[in-house]
Amino acid sequence: MRRRDFLRSTGLVTSGLLAPRFLHGMVGALPLGGRKLVVVQLTGGNDGLNTIVPLQNDDYHRLRPKLALAPGVALPVSDGLGLNPGMEAIRRLFDDGRVCVINGVGYPDPDHSHFRSMDIWQTASNSSEYLDTGWLGRYLDARSIAPHDVVEFGGTLSLANKGQRMKAITLTDPARFFQATREPWFAQLASVRHEEEHRELGLLYRTMVETYRSAGYIHEHLRPRTTGITYPKGDLARQLQHVSAFIQSGMDTSVYYTSTGGFDTHVNQLVKHQKLWTGVSDGIAAFLNDLRTAGLGKEVLVMVFSEFGRRAKENASNGTDHGTAGPVLLFGEGLRKPGFFNPVPSLSRLDDNGDLVFSTDFRRIYATLLKDWLDTDPAAVIGGRFEKIPVL
Repeated sequence: MRRRDFLRSTGLVTSGLLAPRFLHGMVGALPLGGRKLVVVQLTGGNDGLNTIVPLQNDDYHRLRPKLALAPGVALPVSDGLGLNPGMEAIRRLFDDGRVCVINGVGYPDPDHSHFRSMDIWQTASNSSEYLDTGWLGRYLDARSIAPHDVVEFGGTLSLANKGQRMKAITLTDPARFFQATREPWFAQLASVRHEEEHRELGLLYRTMVETYRSAGYIHEHLRPRTTGITYPKGDLARQLQHVSAFIQSGMDTSVYYTSTGGFDTHVNQLVKHQKLWTGVSDGIAAFLNDLRTAGLGKEVLVMVFSEFGRRAKENASNGTDHGTAGPVLLFGEGLRKPGFFNPVPSLSRLDDNGDLVFSTDFRRIYATLLKDWLDTDPAAVIGGRFEKIPVL
């Protein structure tokens, strides 16, 4: 593998890592617990109204004469609410008390741009605020721990996982990641001291050393096991299967970041959206059942989010346009309040753009995950004082 190809694949070209652990020491480092957070990003803007379906809401059927899911199509889970028909596996998790839905999640002054709204979610910023570090990157900074404490599966490191002093590890395949760091040129560079070099160049070399060490740690500890659970085909399921292997191997990674796309459903939404949710639903269910079978189900919490929801009214192309608020789904065995945390937003009181009005700031969810699951002070990560929600 050529140097440039390796740097691109490991995220170094795109600032996948900047400051290794030894640049700022381990003073104040916090011990890691056994709990794991798995983030699933639905890229494109998931249509929340056809995910968590208000079956008996007249406004829903009026606004969506073609796209509204009828009671006989949606999967009923509670009085007046159903799930997209592609979410059969998630319905079984509902029945088992392993799902919590937080409806109407968003932020003040919402932005309809994919890129800007995703940045807001990934950095936990205000709508008018631009940050160059992500909320999980700042989590790494605050805890002063190794880069592989946050691992993202994908080709490019997301802004969510970039801190000021430390960046997460990003990879697509653990074996290839290790092999790439064992290329002769890389091993030679990683074994040489570069303190006297130009500061930025020296920083790159030291980052490579930390990458080399993290790759070695992953290779040494990764011992894939099988519980007999079969994962479906698809990229998200493959990512989650890697995450399961890491967790079952006893890795001290505390956060895993995964993603899947295709949710920008402007045209012919019904069939496409159902297919997308079948992949997400089956993948998450296989992952949770895999870890439960391995005796690790209580240690894992999954959060599913998208950068925004869709407009309440369908468009002329049998799809939906960019909207605002949408649901966040939590999965796990440690839920304090499974089921629905709050009602679906009102469809009779939309904003001036015809969008849902949010009821829960997404940073309240982050604060809850940080404090109650990862045992980290939210103020050090997302700033401000965001009230937790009683779900964990």
